[in-house]
Amino acid sequence: MTIGGLVLANPVILAPMAGVTDLPFRLLCKESGCGLVVSEMISDNALLFDNDRTLEMLRMEPAERPVAMQIFGSNPELMAQAAQKVEAAGADIIDINMGCPAPKIVKNGEGSALMRKPELAQRILRAVVAAVQVPVTVKIRKGWSEQEVNAVELALLAEEAGVAAVAVHGRTREQFYEGKADWQIIREVKEALSIPVIGNGDIWSPADAARMLEQTGCDGIMVGRGCQGNPWLFRDILAYLQTGVVPPAPSLEERRRFILRHLDMLMSLKGEYVAVREMRRHAAWYTKGVRGAARWRQMLNQALCRDDFERLLEEMLAAELSAANGG
Repeated sequence: MTIGGLVLANPVILAPMAGVTDLPFRLLCKESGCGLVVSEMISDNALLFDNDRTLEMLRMEPAERPVAMQIFGSNPELMAQAAQKVEAAGADIIDINMGCPAPKIVKNGEGSALMRKPELAQRILRAVVAAVQVPVTVKIRKGWSEQEVNAVELALLAEEAGVAAVAVHGRTREQFYEGKADWQIIREVKEALSIPVIGNGDIWSPADAARMLEQTGCDGIMVGRGCQGNPWLFRDILAYLQTGVVPPAPSLEERRRFILRHLDMLMSLKGEYVAVREMRRHAAWYTKGVRGAARWRQMLNQALCRDDFERLLEEMLAAELSAANGG
């Protein structure tokens, strides 16, 4: 798959997720075979005011490349300036968020609110494309609601503005993340455009990925919530698409080592206090399906340091092994 001259190793892409797709998680997904990683969404205003936490979000590592940095805003000039700052930081792609459904984003006229203002959306895209040399992509939704479905219209405006690829989440803003994603709208966008189209929504398994490619004809697939606690999903999708066989799931011991490695990566970036608290939600995802998962999750949510995490994970592994042996 090629995006504006940038050749990806494969068409399986990590979706941008607030509070999830930070540097450590992107590196882990890349290691698992992801063809393109995308950052958490970054505010144009925060970038231009040199907010310390926001500038830290711009940190990238060679091992994760190619990497797309996603920005959001509603002012064409400010978005262009923010894009230049992201490009200078080393991003391979600038992605524009026009799909976030969060109320605090929408009330500012940003994210999926821009789907209700196609002309403004196109002006933003034109301004960003003109301001940078790297490819510009955009992520949109099916529409605002079932009564306001305009993904095809907005995608055509994006192509006209010079955007290199469009990612389409098959849900409306009103759906948030509920219900079922409409893959037909992804197909309709694909049939209308000549630039690459990336399908997003309800990729929970390798079989889902194969079905989306077949049913929509999209050029790439974007994996979101399905990889939370399961970065191995990228490896599994690639293996399934190439061979029709899904590799064995990681053992609980492998998961334990992986969780601690993820925590160590977070600690090196953010310090132990912040890392442990951010790791709680990841640990809950990683341990989903374990016997007594709710109880372990409750205890992991009270972990205060790395030693707490390591002890609880060892206890969980011992309990699982004992149960498996009939103990």
